[in-house]
Amino acid sequence: MRDLTFSDVERLEAAEIDVPFEMDEDAFRAFYDRTARPLWSYLSRMTCDPHVADDLLQESYYRLLRTRGHWENEAHRRAYLFRIATNLVRDGRRRARRGHTVALPGPDESSIPAPGGDLAEASVRRTDLRRAMDRLRPRERALLWLAYAQGHAHTEIAQTLGVQTGSVKLLLFRARRKLAGLLRHAPMRTDGGHS
Repeated sequence: MRDLTFSDVERLEAAEIDVPFEMDEDAFRAFYDRTARPLWSYLSRMTCDPHVADDLLQESYYRLLRTRGHWENEAHRRAYLFRIATNLVRDGRRRARRGHTVALPGPDESSIPAPGGDLAEASVRRTDLRRAMDRLRPRERALLWLAYAQGHAHTEIAQTLGVQTGSVKLLLFRARRKLAGLLRHAPMRTDGGHS
């Protein structure tokens, strides 16, 4: 994210005066506590950069608070938050394609806890999965992450990604099949890297 100038700060302060927040402070804190970690994980996976995910997390909550939206329930508010985050990621990719930003390296696999068992083998599996996920299209990656890492329902995924609820099942099937194909062709080395 770029640094704010003095005129940016003045504009933000002027805009903040006339827009009431829909949630009181306690309600927001509770909502934030329930959603911040899954949202950050989603953003980190989608951007492949934890620092960018930090910035986008803050911007997502800021934009959510700035809306005058009325949500039917908690799930609808959460889906809207993830929709905001998804749009921020898409906007960032568009700017990157136009040459306005620089692509940054992916997250460090050592920060991901290994499941029980052989740590070296688990590390290889995580690396293979990350590489396969990185080869998917952004929407495929988002579908899989929202469905399996975040546990979102199909209606939430549809709202987040802006697709029809009825098409989520087919899109997930295709994304899983593509990921499985990529994983089948991934070099799975358990001998310490020696071929």
